[in-house]
Amino acid sequence: MAKDVKYTTWVENEVGIQGVAGSLDGELAVTVSSPLKPVAGTNPEQLIGLSLATCLNATLQAEEKRRGLLHESVVRVKVEFGPDEPGYQFWLTAYVKIPQVDRATGAAMLATAEQRCPVAKLLAGSVNVQVQLVDEFPEAEA
Repeated sequence: MAKDVKYTTWVENEVGIQGVAGSLDGELAVTVSSPLKPVAGTNPEQLIGLSLATCLNATLQAEEKRRGLLHESVVRVKVEFGPDEPGYQFWLTAYVKIPQVDRATGAAMLATAEQRCPVAKLLAGSVNVQVQLVDEFPEAEA
């Protein structure tokens, strides 16, 4: 099947873990840093977490609209980082609240969103990624 590309962007990082990386068109410039160093900047953990949260919630917003509902869904992603052999790994847990519907309806909406969201599809099948429907978010610990 041929690709039907609706949008393309190019991003580049030539600085590694400290400096500015972004899109080649200059529309995005992000100061990047390591979460393990006391240096200001955005780290890969934040970027992947925000990518999943934004894409999944945008997809839920479309599903809410399709069902004639106001947009009330919220996606909060916990990203953990730790050693692996070799290197390191991430663990992502997406907590999803859809407060305006009952649990069964919310579960159906979330299942649809996971099947449609490009980032969720990209991460699907990883044992390091969990998506959970919740009534309340867990406490965010440092």
